[in-house]
Amino acid sequence: MISAEMVKNLREKTGAGMMDCKKALSETNGDMAKAEDYLREKGIAKATKKESRIAAEGLANIYMDGNKAVILEVNSETDFVSKNDEFKAMIDTIGKTLLKSDAKTIEDANSLSCEDGTIKDLIVSMTAKIGEKLSLRRFEIVQIEDGECFGSYLHMGGKIASLVVLKGANESIAKDVAMQQAAMRPEYVFPEDVPESVVEKEKNIQKELAMNEGKPEDIAEKMVAGRIQKFFKEICLSEQAFIKDGNISVSTYVKNNGGEIVKAIRYEVGEGMEKRSDDFREEVMKQVKGN
Repeated sequence: MISAEMVKNLREKTGAGMMDCKKALSETNGDMAKAEDYLREKGIAKATKKESRIAAEGLANIYMDGNKAVILEVNSETDFVSKNDEFKAMIDTIGKTLLKSDAKTIEDANSLSCEDGTIKDLIVSMTAKIGEKLSLRRFEIVQIEDGECFGSYLHMGGKIASLVVLKGANESIAKDVAMQQAAMRPEYVFPEDVPESVVEKEKNIQKELAMNEGKPEDIAEKMVAGRIQKFFKEICLSEQAFIKDGNISVSTYVKNNGGEIVKAIRYEVGEGMEKRSDDFREEVMKQVKGN
C-alpha cells in the first residue's frame, strides 16, 4: 500500500511531481531508495531540477494534414539546442502527435501518447539527455472548412512561425499574408480585436500630442480619429500596407484575389518571456562544473 506520506517524502527528496513519485513507488513496491533510483533512471529527478530555469529559446513550427494544422512553440534554454537534431526530432514528434488529437490545453497535450510514453515523458527524457530545460510552451490546432485554405511561413529556421486561414483566394495568396505577418509583427488581426483599453490609451496619447503641438482641444479631438486609423494600420494585420504593394492594405490585397482573412496566428520564439542573461562562457563553465 503506497501511502500519501510515502509520496510526500519522496517528493521532498527528489522534487519530482506527485504522480511521478506515486508511480515510482508503485513500480518499486514502496522501496524508497529504489524509487529514487527509478526517478533518476527515467530522468525525472534530473529534469525536475531544471524546471525553475529560464527557457526562452527554441523553435516554432507548423504541421499540416488536409484540413487540419497545428502551430506550436517548444522552448530550450540556449539557442545552441535549437540546432540539435534530436531536439528537432522531438518537436516533430510533438507536432505530429498534436495534429492527430483534439487537445486544447498544455495539460491535454502533455498527456497524449507518443512513442514510448506521453509527450510529457518525451520532454522529460530529452531534458535529461540534452541537459537543458525543455518545454512545450504553446500550441493551437486549427481546422478549415470547405472553401478555406491555409498559408504558412517559417522565418529564420523556425524562430518565427506564421499560420493564416483565408476564405476563398488560394494557398499562394495565403502564404503572402503569412509572410507579411511574420515580417511586420502585427499585434492583432483586425481593428475589432484591439482591446478598448488599448484604443483609449492611444486616443489619450494622440490628443496630448496634438495639444502639445499647439492645437485647441476641440481640434485635437478631431485629429485623434485620423491618428487612430493610422495606429490600426501599424498594429493590425488586415490594415497594414501590403509589403508587395504599399498602395493597398493586406485585406484589400486578399479581397482583390477573391478572399478574406479568417484567422492568423504568429508565434515568435521567446516573445514576452524573460531571457537568460548569462553569456556563452558562463554557460560552458556551468556545464564544466556540472550545474
